[in-house]
Amino acid sequence: MSEQGFARAFEQVSRVVEGRYGVRVATRDVLPPAKGDLDGAEIVIGLTNDAETRLFLVAHLFGHTVQWNTSAEDRRLGMTRPLNPDSAMLDRLEAYEREACAYSQQVFHEAGIRDHDGWLADMSACDFAFLRHLYQTGERRPFAHFWREGTARLEPLPIPPFTPRDWRNSATPIVL
Repeated sequence: MSEQGFARAFEQVSRVVEGRYGVRVATRDVLPPAKGDLDGAEIVIGLTNDAETRLFLVAHLFGHTVQWNTSAEDRRLGMTRPLNPDSAMLDRLEAYEREACAYSQQVFHEAGIRDHDGWLADMSACDFAFLRHLYQTGERRPFAHFWREGTARLEPLPIPPFTPRDWRNSATPIVL
């Protein structure tokens, strides 16, 4: 997909997120090294992101927004930065990320984007590999270091009814 294609897809997904689900999507500065953020009612996409990153972030952060508004346990997990997690915690974090990605796949389809399922699966796998490494080592490597093509496709997960609510009481970004 070209830069223009990613930008168009970002607009399509943002319209669904805002229009159908009532979650605000804003593009503005975020504190580095964050690339975006969420609070349960709003998704913030950093100004310096390229169109491809913006598209992934709006879909993925929407997935977490669904989780935060439907599960207190997921909300607590998403607001925690694990330090030296054991294998059980890493498994729980991976399940949390996979569920968000399944909601991302669903919102892609609702926005009429059905020809980039492989790209979304590869981005999602890269995202969790980045997070796993960061959680285990504390080292922030370039996202592209974790890129692998041809990962298993995501199964869309129907988005349950929810009411967006701002769950945060801090301006410190959560998204890594």
